[in-house]
Amino acid sequence: MLKTLFQISSNKWYWLAFLALGISLEGVALFYQYGLDYMPCVLCIHIRVWVVGMIAVSLLALFLYKQWQGLLLAQLLMSIIGAGMLERSYQLLGTERGFLSGACSMDSGLPDWFALDVWVPVMFEVQEPCGYTPELLFGVTMAEALIVFSAILFLMSALFVWANLATQMAKNK
Repeated sequence: MLKTLFQISSNKWYWLAFLALGISLEGVALFYQYGLDYMPCVLCIHIRVWVVGMIAVSLLALFLYKQWQGLLLAQLLMSIIGAGMLERSYQLLGTERGFLSGACSMDSGLPDWFALDVWVPVMFEVQEPCGYTPELLFGVTMAEALIVFSAILFLMSALFVWANLATQMAKNK
């Protein structure tokens, strides 16, 4: 099983799928913003930043997929991205459902050296306070979908990190 997981994560199609998924997620977010007029809150913007990180890691992995150390780095980074998205999604769902408060403001919270909201306001400018997310399909809100996606991304990436390490340790014995 570990060898199979390692083979999956070392395949360029795996990383191309993540690249396509990240671009699709950003496309959906922009469609909801500009096509359906649902403006993003600060938590939504933070999730968009994590998704851009997912796209960047996917591109990096496409260059490094033949080296196990590069794959390990990419999977570790993807695990961090999954954890970051999970935390932000939890805050978003908590704000939407009312079991958390105080996680939202109109300030992006991004540092001056990483001012995406200034550099690319069309995608990263906070335009609305938190409170609700739009319904996607079958009554599932964007916050609900994001928390499930983020949890799967984190768990899957952590599993692939473990498979990568275990496979390399077995080769070195």
